[in-house]
Amino acid sequence: MLQVSDKERKNRLKLDNPWWSGEPQVAVSYRDKPRRQYFALFRRLAIERSVNRALVLMGPRRVGKTVMLHQFIQHLLETGTPPRHILFVSIDTPLYSGLALESLLELYLELQAIDRDSALTVIFDEVQYLPKWEVHLKSLVDTYPSSKFIVSGSAAAALKLASLESGAGRFTDFMLPPLTFSEYLDFIGYDVRALQARSGAGDGTYGDRAAAPQLDIVGLNERFIEYLNYGGYPEAVFSPEIQANCEQYLRSDIIDKVLLRDLPTLYGIQDIQELNRLFTTLAYNTGQEVSLEKLSSDSGVAKNTLRRYIEYLEAAFLVRRVERVDMNARRFKRAHGFKVYLTNPSMRAALFGKIDPDGPAAPALAETALFSQWLHSEMVRQLYYSRWDKGKGGEVDMVLLDNLTFQPRWCIEVKWSDKAANAYRKLDGLLDFCQKNDVPLHDVVVTSRLQEGLQTVGEHELRFVPTAVQVYLVGYNLVRQVLEDDAVDRYD
Repeated sequence: MLQVSDKERKNRLKLDNPWWSGEPQVAVSYRDKPRRQYFALFRRLAIERSVNRALVLMGPRRVGKTVMLHQFIQHLLETGTPPRHILFVSIDTPLYSGLALESLLELYLELQAIDRDSALTVIFDEVQYLPKWEVHLKSLVDTYPSSKFIVSGSAAAALKLASLESGAGRFTDFMLPPLTFSEYLDFIGYDVRALQARSGAGDGTYGDRAAAPQLDIVGLNERFIEYLNYGGYPEAVFSPEIQANCEQYLRSDIIDKVLLRDLPTLYGIQDIQELNRLFTTLAYNTGQEVSLEKLSSDSGVAKNTLRRYIEYLEAAFLVRRVERVDMNARRFKRAHGFKVYLTNPSMRAALFGKIDPDGPAAPALAETALFSQWLHSEMVRQLYYSRWDKGKGGEVDMVLLDNLTFQPRWCIEVKWSDKAANAYRKLDGLLDFCQKNDVPLHDVVVTSRLQEGLQTVGEHELRFVPTAVQVYLVGYNLVRQVLEDDAVDRYD
């Protein structure tokens, strides 16, 4: 039986690292793409060498991880790093199948005749396809302290778990979620001055709008629907072909590959169709409350199996669960229901077709889009929803609980219409929850389609914010807050 030779592998390394031959830059397909707002923060962590730690870049498929890695390589080349001191390897390349990370590194050192104590930058892409990658990486970090190791992968939660368990003190995790609405508008060159004038604190509240330009909310809503349909994926933003056939592109290249290849490979799942049916059900019901009991009775699949499947889907960064609290903001010891959100609202369009702004799916997708902006922040761990059946019953779409007191800090009720201000009984549950938990009404937002500003609702004044504006503000402020906390200029 023929075996892959080291010569073949070395030739492949040369092909994937064209800067070794004197080419001063990476391929145009990577170099000319716009940078994510997180690039500057990633770059700072990637060049950090004062502490001997590997950087683990994680996130779902097609959000720009490989592009970001090549843009970082371009930065290294432009700032004087010797080209031969940069190694990029994609672990899912068939020629590298079965090779340990150290074996690949040794091939590179031999090929370039480089001393093992040199200050190298070594990047392993799609590392999740190597079993026990975290053990290999920890060994490299300890063995080659002069080098900076960077790895990336698409099975976010699985990577994070392995990183926490085996890389304590050796790995730094960096999450790259789908595009925020703020990034999408940046990518298409939309004038965001009217929106940025409304930016306030990191939770998405309004700032001083005295000098704000007039907001074209109708035009913004048109861009928002585009974002819901395909805007979460950078590649789709610039491709009319993908936009016209987002079902085929997104389903085959993102969803199907995760469900049919990534998850079975990583977790040994036998009944792939069963998993696929569950994901389809959850995607169709994004933003809705579901229960294991109902899912089990409808599908005939045991609750324990469904629980594992949902964990797998979270590990692949396809969905995110949100737990429920009662009217007193207390968590349930035995939760019978929970909400599930797609991590990227564009996935629903890939499965069921593009949404219409007046269609029945639009409200749930708008709520999903708002929730997904918090995936850029640890604050997402503090998000809950409230629903109770006592008395006349009620619910609140999003509640942020304080980490220390476990009391609500703010609430958001998500509406994709302007009816709530006039039909104020629709907001009775929100007002009851705030009164019960002493939540000031200035910390409450009700989103709308067009309506903006304070509105009298019964005996109270509530702040109404167009949903598209709120989605922009949350994503923009959270990214800005992270970058300011780390003293990084996002446009650098």
